[in-house]
Amino acid sequence: MEDRFTIPQKFRLAAYLLIGIGVVSFTLGFFIDSQRTWANFLLNNYYFVSLAIGAAFFIAIQYVAQAGWSAAFKRVPEAMTAYLPVGGVLFLLMYFGMHSLYHWTHEEAVQTDRLLQHKSPYLNETFFFIRMILFFGAWIILTSVMRKISVKEDIEGGTRYFYKSEMYSRILIFVVALTFSLFAVDALMSLEPHWFSTLFAGRSFMAAVLHASTIIAFIVFMLHRMGHFKMLNHSHLHDFTRYIFMASIVWGYFNFAEFMLIWYANIPEETAFFAHRWDGVWQVLFYANIVINWGIPFIVLMPRKTSRSKPVLIPVIILLMIGQYTELYYIIWPATVHKASFGLLEIGCFLGFTGLFSLVTATALTKASLVPKNHPYLEESVAHHF
Repeated sequence: MEDRFTIPQKFRLAAYLLIGIGVVSFTLGFFIDSQRTWANFLLNNYYFVSLAIGAAFFIAIQYVAQAGWSAAFKRVPEAMTAYLPVGGVLFLLMYFGMHSLYHWTHEEAVQTDRLLQHKSPYLNETFFFIRMILFFGAWIILTSVMRKISVKEDIEGGTRYFYKSEMYSRILIFVVALTFSLFAVDALMSLEPHWFSTLFAGRSFMAAVLHASTIIAFIVFMLHRMGHFKMLNHSHLHDFTRYIFMASIVWGYFNFAEFMLIWYANIPEETAFFAHRWDGVWQVLFYANIVINWGIPFIVLMPRKTSRSKPVLIPVIILLMIGQYTELYYIIWPATVHKASFGLLEIGCFLGFTGLFSLVTATALTKASLVPKNHPYLEESVAHHF
């Protein structure tokens, strides 16, 4: 079953246009407000790196669980992981904006702060970028190996490559769970180095899984609309929905547990994060994150009828795209920009990264058949009905 994707010329031009808007926005932003521009850079690159990591985790889970329903669609999350090399290079470029984002990079601040001195063996620029190189190196190597095995399976067939993918998936799950948790602490939690939360890493990881699941489903729907994935049916929709529903619940659990434990313990080192965000627009965003990322998916996607409805699911997916942005904005802006600001700079930067991620993913989709024709569970996936 060969199903090749070719990037439509209009899509390519739109992606280049969005990238151009992003480049112009960032360039002008450095002249207007460099700190706010670097905050946008961090937010957007982290946003799309987390989607790529969540997609890698999605693939691994399907193999380890030996799930049949998703076999026909695995080329979509594979393509999303192609953003990791790009995201890695962009994170290295953050070297030039470290002083605008991270308080612990200022030597004069460290010299007068005993806590920062205590954390300095870990929180220093050299070790920070060493960790970034190690994290992205591990992610790129593992996802590239799994991609090569997947393509070889198309050519040679048999079950050999499936079991190799299953073995590497076990490794990937362990490596990604550990390294992305540390990555989230480095990239986000260290923005406020005096604050710590033992649940922040878990919450960040589940956010990646949740929002990657929504984007995978969204891309599958768009490709189906273009004439691909003709086997897509209501049962597939139901399973995509169950992943989003499940991840949303776990994300909500981590958020509730983190907030409840910090509120109950009432330790100044922990409550500082929420105390700084408990008025004005920050408090609105606190509740908006819960409503968008948990409340709406929980209520709307629970019934069987709505979970199989594309007109219902697509608006929920779009809301979750917004939900990921608002969550990151809520974390990053109070710690870096220190005031709520949203305008053409934020819109332009997000559009630029959206265009880049879309072009990278679409290009990766053209490199192999959209349907893995020799996957041992392909027949089960095509005939999936319940």
